[in-house]
Amino acid sequence: MLTLQNVESGYGESRVLRGVDLEVQSGQVTCLMGRNGVGKTTLMKTLMGLIRTRKGSIQWNHQELASLESAKRAKAGIGYVPQGREIFPQLTVKENLLLGLERNASGNQSFPEDVLDLFPVLASMYGRQGGDLSGGQQQQLAIARALASRPGLLLLDEPTEGIQPSIVEDIRQVILKLKMQGDISILLVEQSIDFVRSAADYIYVMDRGVMALQGAPHELDISQFEYHLSV
Repeated sequence: MLTLQNVESGYGESRVLRGVDLEVQSGQVTCLMGRNGVGKTTLMKTLMGLIRTRKGSIQWNHQELASLESAKRAKAGIGYVPQGREIFPQLTVKENLLLGLERNASGNQSFPEDVLDLFPVLASMYGRQGGDLSGGQQQQLAIARALASRPGLLLLDEPTEGIQPSIVEDIRQVILKLKMQGDISILLVEQSIDFVRSAADYIYVMDRGVMALQGAPHELDISQFEYHLSV
């Protein structure tokens, strides 16, 4: 389980996260929503150690992460798909995927077949450069690369942003399959209320660097979402 308690972080002198508390239960999908600029991506980067934790505790499987560098957090079992995907456009699909094995302690350099089964289109594109793929295909590549290391926690920052509807549905199905398997926890930043309510076990809504709303999907009505998500 991932637990954040009173976490503060930001950029320079600016404080973005203001005492954030959050939990991601084992084997569940937890969704984080909120308007643009309220701190969602800052939270994800803080979890991965890309932004320093100024105050508070981040615990994953009873291990304190707040002072650890990003590489050690990855080795602790956290996979991260950032907003914008950040694949390597000059590398082939296969080379991008193999980079996901870097954390694999066994030294096995064969990409796991069950991950490829989740994204069958990638197997037919092994030799193509990542930059030649569509935005949706690049997003699938980024998720597959993160899953290659068998993380216990997967952080997905707006994986459906700017993606064609057919691939949005593919990504939703992958999330539901991972959830059904029960051996990975997912923290998902997403803007679509319908997407979130179809996939989430628990929802947090962020506003101005704090959690303004939280609960299971059936506990939250649409008017509450609209109030905190409207521009």
